[in-house]
Amino acid sequence: MSHQIHIIGGGLAGSEAAWQLAEAGIHVRLSEMRGVEGTPAHHSDDLAELVCSNSFRSDDPERNAVGLLHAELRALGSLIMQQADIHKVPAGSALAVDREAFAAGVTAAIQAHPRIDLVRERVDTLPDGPAIIATGPLTAAPLAAAIAQETGEDALAFFDAIAPIVHFDSIDMETCWFQSRWNKGDGKDYINCAMNKDEYLAFHAGLIAGEKGEFKEWEKNTPYFDGCMPIEVMAERGTDTLRYGPMKPVGLDDPRTGRWPYAVVQLRQDNALGTLWNIVGFQTKLKHAEQVRLFRTIPGLQNAEFARLGGLHRNTFLQAPKLLDATLRLKSAPHIRFAGQITGCEGYIESAAIGLLAGRFAAADLTNMVQAAPPATTALGALLGHITGGAAADSYQPMNVNFGLFPPLAGVAKKVDRKPLMAARARDALREWMAA
Repeated sequence: MSHQIHIIGGGLAGSEAAWQLAEAGIHVRLSEMRGVEGTPAHHSDDLAELVCSNSFRSDDPERNAVGLLHAELRALGSLIMQQADIHKVPAGSALAVDREAFAAGVTAAIQAHPRIDLVRERVDTLPDGPAIIATGPLTAAPLAAAIAQETGEDALAFFDAIAPIVHFDSIDMETCWFQSRWNKGDGKDYINCAMNKDEYLAFHAGLIAGEKGEFKEWEKNTPYFDGCMPIEVMAERGTDTLRYGPMKPVGLDDPRTGRWPYAVVQLRQDNALGTLWNIVGFQTKLKHAEQVRLFRTIPGLQNAEFARLGGLHRNTFLQAPKLLDATLRLKSAPHIRFAGQITGCEGYIESAAIGLLAGRFAAADLTNMVQAAPPATTALGALLGHITGGAAADSYQPMNVNFGLFPPLAGVAKKVDRKPLMAARARDALREWMAA
């Protein structure tokens, strides 16, 4: 079968992209390396294998952004959601699946489609014709090198130390204050949380004693990425190391005292909307429950709600806000799109969602149609917008879908009503987009 587009990678994103293109009448070559060469993380040759949890997380479309994303994908004929619903297992309000049956179901659907040619092969170079690259965080070294050569960015494997991100409306701004160090820039680029000596020493001790996550066997020999040293590793180097690093108080005047604090935790705006703020320099390997407990001891963050917690793992992803256009095309080579985790989305369902969009955008190009991006008020549009320009490019890190990526509601709404109102707004917007 001659193909009109080449998809590299048969994970959740690549499988979904192939399905969307084939359903649109496009002939697809889907290349999957497993079958001729394994990876350190996968255990089978099935497409869309779930290598970690078997959960797609919350299935609540009213109060959870990932549940809303589930609903949007179902409405758009997602193969991944179709198979997840067929092979779901009891998990309360979450959507969890029988991982082996799910992957087998996706594989069977792809193999049976008359417009998809599944080829077991490793691809080491960038295709010359229309293509979607969906090779995920374990992209094979030759292809990663080819991507790096094309983009000029370091796309090779490294330990990606991720700082936590906090919802702005959960920060106590009566305790914290806006100020840049030495009032540089506009003077209000950071949110500052002051600590006295006792608070700092207790926090430092908590970092040292906190339970850390374990490295997978295939991660153990991968070096830290320069500039992303985990905060607990810095803490182990001495009691005052953090006070001369990410928690230094110099040039910051606590408005309550007029003096420099003993130590300061700073947050920097993480998205254009100003709804998400990352904790500067707080990359960590602490376990998630430990992070929540410890970071809520920081003055002003006692009620913090986290859009993302810190992490440290081997990863390969693009600086997508800088390199990709609004329809996921590589700006320097627009015949190539990227999809899935390699774009910097995080999570099974987010990967499938970006695969779905890449497939639909590519199908429109190949049939001389125009496919508008989904509205930013939908879960799909909010996630796409974050990847392709809404995030700060210089500090871009992998992200799950969350309501902090959505435009704020117009007018004033009670906190308890915000998520249902955002979900209702998203449903209306998706309906109008699909009808256009």
